[in-house]
Amino acid sequence: MALSGKLIGYVEISKTGDVFHDLFRHKPHEIVAITPEKVHDCELHEGERGDVGSVITWHYTHEGKKKFSKQIIEAVNEENHMIVFKVIGGDLVDELYKTFTIILHVEQKGDKPVATWTFEFERPNESVPYPTSLMDYLSNLVKDLDAHGKH
Repeated sequence: MALSGKLIGYVEISKTGDVFHDLFRHKPHEIVAITPEKVHDCELHEGERGDVGSVITWHYTHEGKKKFSKQIIEAVNEENHMIVFKVIGGDLVDELYKTFTIILHVEQKGDKPVATWTFEFERPNESVPYPTSLMDYLSNLVKDLDAHGKH
C-alpha cells in the first residue's frame, strides 16, 4: 500500500515573487551561475523553456552526491508566482518515491514575501523517509539566491 504525503516549507525572502518565479521558470542558468556548488545545470529536453508541458532536467548535488531530476512543468500561474514541477525521472522517482511533485509559490505574508515549497509524494512503504533533507536543500537554495545581489 502506497503512502501519500505532503511537506511544506516556508522561507522569508527580500526579493519579489516575480524574481524567483522568473529564475526558476525562465532563467535556471542564473541559478547555476549563483550556486554552482549546488545546481550544476538545467537542460531543456522538450518544449519552450518555462512553458507548461516542457521537460527539463536539473543536475545538482544533494547530501554530497551528484543527482538529477527530470521534470515536466505541469502548471504555471504568473499572477500567483507559482510553478508546478512533476518529477518523471531521476533519483527521487527511480529510487525512492512512486510519485513526486514540487510546487514553488511566492506570496506576501504580511509585509514580507515568502517562498513556499510544497512536496506532494507517494512513498512505496514506511521505510522510505519523508523528504525533509530535500526540503532543507531547496530552502537553503532559496536563501542563497535571495542573498545574491540584485536581479
